[in-house]
Amino acid sequence: MIRRICAAVLAALILPVAGLAQDARVARRESGQLVFENIPEGTAEIREGIRRYQNARSAQFQSWLDDGSMLITTRFGQTAQLHHVAAPGADRTQLTFFDEPIAFAAAVPGRRQWLYLRDAGGAEYFQAWLADASGRETQVTEPGSRNLSFVFSRDGRWVAWSKANPGDPNYDLMIMRVGDVSTRRKVFDGVGEYFPLDFSPDGRSLLMGREISSTRSERYLLDLQNGRVTQIEPGHDEVSWSGGKFTADGRSILVLNDRDSDVMRLVEIDVQTGARRPVSLPNLVWNVEAFDLSRDGRVVAWSVNREGYSSVTVKDRRDRVELRQPELPQGVVNALEFSADGTRLAIGMSTPTANGDVWAWDVVKGRLTRWTTSELGGLDPAALVAPDLVRVRSFDGLSVPAFVYRPKNRSGPRPVIIDIHGGPESQVRPQFNARTQYFVGELGAVVIQPNVRGSDGYGKRYLKLDNGPLREDSVKDIGAPLDWIATQPGLDRNRVVVYGGSYGGYMVLSSLAHYSDRLAGAVDIVGISSWTTFLTNTEGYRRDNRRAEYGDERDPAMRAVFDRISPLNMTDRMTRPLLVIQGANDPRVPKSEADQIVARVRGQGGTVWYLVAKDEGHGFKKKQNIDAQREVETLFLRQVFAEDRR
Repeated sequence: MIRRICAAVLAALILPVAGLAQDARVARRESGQLVFENIPEGTAEIREGIRRYQNARSAQFQSWLDDGSMLITTRFGQTAQLHHVAAPGADRTQLTFFDEPIAFAAAVPGRRQWLYLRDAGGAEYFQAWLADASGRETQVTEPGSRNLSFVFSRDGRWVAWSKANPGDPNYDLMIMRVGDVSTRRKVFDGVGEYFPLDFSPDGRSLLMGREISSTRSERYLLDLQNGRVTQIEPGHDEVSWSGGKFTADGRSILVLNDRDSDVMRLVEIDVQTGARRPVSLPNLVWNVEAFDLSRDGRVVAWSVNREGYSSVTVKDRRDRVELRQPELPQGVVNALEFSADGTRLAIGMSTPTANGDVWAWDVVKGRLTRWTTSELGGLDPAALVAPDLVRVRSFDGLSVPAFVYRPKNRSGPRPVIIDIHGGPESQVRPQFNARTQYFVGELGAVVIQPNVRGSDGYGKRYLKLDNGPLREDSVKDIGAPLDWIATQPGLDRNRVVVYGGSYGGYMVLSSLAHYSDRLAGAVDIVGISSWTTFLTNTEGYRRDNRRAEYGDERDPAMRAVFDRISPLNMTDRMTRPLLVIQGANDPRVPKSEADQIVARVRGQGGTVWYLVAKDEGHGFKKKQNIDAQREVETLFLRQVFAEDRR
């Protein structure tokens, strides 16, 4: 069937594209904010298949209001907007109505107000507004700046956040009396990436963090009266921290860190003496990924990431005993927050076959209640697939975990998509992904999602295995699933495509150079094509952090490594068709990275399709653009899967 469709729809395209690439001509068209190069028109049949998957919605927990109702984000139009949910199962009352998505929202303690964050066109220069139920809104932040990490004092009188200006690698800490923009002022002049975490209960101190790299960060106390800064646990440089909250008496903080451990653990640290005690089990072999503490300091909850799956523990902190625990489906927790009175714990949850929704765990009664039920957009839940977890052996013996999604009721060897996550200090996890379900259900492809070395979730040793000059070792990890595919009778080794975005886009381009003889094609989304130009042109506020991970292009020895491993310098080895997708306003991986790889491959006679969205940044966020992306991917994948290149 696929071959007949491709023959009918794409036969006129295949030869012209190859010819155009060889003589450097490009077939270009525009539709709205989208620019298509060497890409054919889609079909109604493809659009109908996409529609059912793309109409699936989710609900993302944002914050409890003091009256026990919730703020969530969900999409009913083109972008995710802020909604109010008064009670379990109640209607979602829309609060914001913008073309741009809402990135974050938080309720103001003690007030019927909330703060929300959005940017324009994916540029990530986030601005914050304070709003209330009457519809009044006040812009809190300075236009043209980038603003993140908003936290409120316990009484709701003050808000703090971090701010960076264009081209500036340093974040300052700002503070403002809620509702009075004239009181906005800088309280800390940061050198590096600083951000606030929590006000002390008396409002006199601010717990703040500094991010240096994926494996190194720091925590400080800022005295808001005299500006004095005190580091917590100084002298431990190779430690990663996450989160941070004051206890109700202000004497201690709860925080995640990996001091003297390969994984993140939840600990309590006395801010005066430095004494620490474990809160989570000290012998855990998996990361504690998130936690929250009730306002009265009585109950603490945390989630653990075990091979990608989340589990939640709730504990009485005073008596140090575990309470009744929520029984959750196998999936991923994406939110964890106590209500104002501490009796309920909001849990955002997604599973491979159920889109994200919000639940609440009654700490006293030990009861789990579903607050939202999101639509699957016409999909049959029984037709959705959950992954198998496999481990493949890499070139040096390293065991690399991978999730494998297999289509149901399909015969014969299936084509394969190796879907590579970004980061690199990220982790692909078993949560709902409409794109994955579409590739499996509509294209009949097997989707393999590896967590190559450098991925988060497996300890800091695993996280550091690709740092600096070791970068290409993660690319070699793609050889492991390719070897595994060749041994599986249900998989077609001649129809394998690599697919990925951001750092995953670099992995795609590099894999296309190293493994072209074992691939049918490649899909690069906002990917890095040259390490030197990427580090030179990425936004200033993130450059130092990326240098800590990848290496410093100003160092001649490291620059020589970059010259050797950058995909832009290996295009002569890219012999399979390539699809490149890019947002024009991307601040992280600038459009120039995509432009140069497209030009270089085309100049050498290669086949390249190129899709650009003028109103997007680092990945597409607007539904109409995502729909178009999926349509283009479908056309491309059908073509490369139909062609027998062996």
